[in-house]
Amino acid sequence: MKTMSCKQLGGACNKLFSTNSFDEIGMMSQVHGKEMFESGDEDHLKAMGAMSELMQDPEAMQKWLAGKRKEFDSLPED
Repeated sequence: MKTMSCKQLGGACNKLFSTNSFDEIGMMSQVHGKEMFESGDEDHLKAMGAMSELMQDPEAMQKWLAGKRKEFDSLPED
């Protein structure tokens, strides 16, 4: 199992997500992001805006995802 924070995944807080795969941690982060969006959390809304801009460039988004996957893979097991 590995752990990354919301901030490490492009978010705005120190909430931790622990799982065995990068895909799972991405899903957990998305659920958290949706909760923060629905609650109107300003810091998360800003982070989502930045992510939305990144998503406008598919090549940049793929590069960002590859970097986060590499970061996840390099983390020690909890």
